[in-house]
This record gives sequence, C-alpha cells and structure tokens, in this order.
Amino acid sequence: MKTMTMRAILAALTLGFAAPAFAAGGEVAPPAQKWSFNGPFGTFDRAELQRGYQVYKEVCSACHAMKYVAFRNLTDVGFTAAEVKALAATFEVNDGPNDQGEMFKRAGLPSDKFPSPFPNEKAARASNGGAYPLDLSLIAKARGAGPDYIRALLTGYKDAPAGFTVGEGLHYNEYFAGHQIAMPKPINEDQVTYADGTKASVEQMAHDVSAFLMWAAEPKLEDRKRMGFKVIIFLVVLSGLFFAAKKRIWSKIH
Repeated sequence: MKTMTMRAILAALTLGFAAPAFAAGGEVAPPAQKWSFNGPFGTFDRAELQRGYQVYKEVCSACHAMKYVAFRNLTDVGFTAAEVKALAATFEVNDGPNDQGEMFKRAGLPSDKFPSPFPNEKAARASNGGAYPLDLSLIAKARGAGPDYIRALLTGYKDAPAGFTVGEGLHYNEYFAGHQIAMPKPINEDQVTYADGTKASVEQMAHDVSAFLMWAAEPKLEDRKRMGFKVIIFLVVLSGLFFAAKKRIWSKIH
C-alpha cells in the first residue's frame, strides 16, 4: 500500500513538472523575462521606468487609472521636482468646492494622485462596451507572474487559431485566461516617440510599461533589499561575536 502511494505521489509530481506551459484556467504561462530589479541586488532601471511612464501616460491613461500613485512619487523614477511639476500640470483634476460651493477643474499639482480618465465606474463601463478598465496601481502584484504576465498580455494579441471562435466585441490573446479579452490591442509599433530616442517597438513599450507598473506596485523594493542586506550582515557579525564568546567561555572550562 505504501509503495502504491509513493508511486502515485511521484507520478503526480512528474506530471506537475512536465507541463509548466499552461497555467490555471488554460492560459499559456508567460515566458520569464530579464528584469533589472530581479535578484537580491537588483535595482530599477530609471531610464526604463521613465519610458514606461511615458507609455502609461500616452496610451494606458486613456482608460486605466492609477489612484494610489501621486505625481510627486515620480521623483523616485528619476524625474526632477521641476519635471514632476510640469508633468502634473498637463493633467486636469477635479477640486472643490469653491466659495460658491461648486466643484471645478484645475491643473494638476505634484501632491495630486494620478486622475481617473472617467468620473465614475458607470461612465467607464459605458465607454468600454460594459467592461471596467482595471486600476493599474497594484496590477503587477495582483498576478503571480507580475511584470512577466503584463508584458506577455500586451504582446499576446494574435489571430485566433483555426477552429477557435472569438466572441463579438472580444479579441484573441494567447496569454489571457480563456484567450478572449475585451480590451483591444493597446500598443502598436512606434505609437509613442521616446524622449531618449529608444526605438518604440511593441516589445520595448510592453517591457518598459511593465517595469513601470512593477515600480508602482513595489515602490520600496530597493529599500527592502538594502535593509535585508544590512540585516544579513548584522546577523553574520552577531553570529561571529557569539561564536567568539562561546570559544572564550568554554576554553576556561576545559
């Protein structure tokens, strides 16, 4: 009985490791990418983050909000305070009430959060065929594959294979669960003109905005890594001190 049980366990493990290409729900698992922030000593690439913000602003912000990110946070991705002030001013935000009790619009300030493109959820759904565009502030943490999944989704729009029927108003995407997604292909070749002259291919834009969204979800990632490194050094030194103290104490006893 024990032998049969062990064989069943080994068979299950073998099957589990032999078919990693498909995730739960039938979608294809996104390919792993090289990210500057991966690993214990990884850091964000500021130029990449700035390009990613440009893609978000010029493409994604037309439908998707980032309500947990303030303009002033952009100093962390390498923008100067003056640049952040200028960027914020390109947005209109709701404010008020004024002395007459009325709401009004004004230019954005560094202290403002990224404004939503829609006044409310119903307006958002009405403008997107009933689908509600997700807030992107924490999207990189909402998926297990994080930025790998975002990049794969953005580059996964293809013609449906033979025999696959795509519903009305939906689009085929290789990496989306069920392979049918309401969002049309969001980025196309040379859709933005990067300020640093980088070629704006679909793959490049998808990579940059995925990195930016990872930063938005984990803005203190580098701080945590630095703190972890300091803690490890402290524990190593402390262990050395304890070992030296033990040797000294036991040497007297022997």
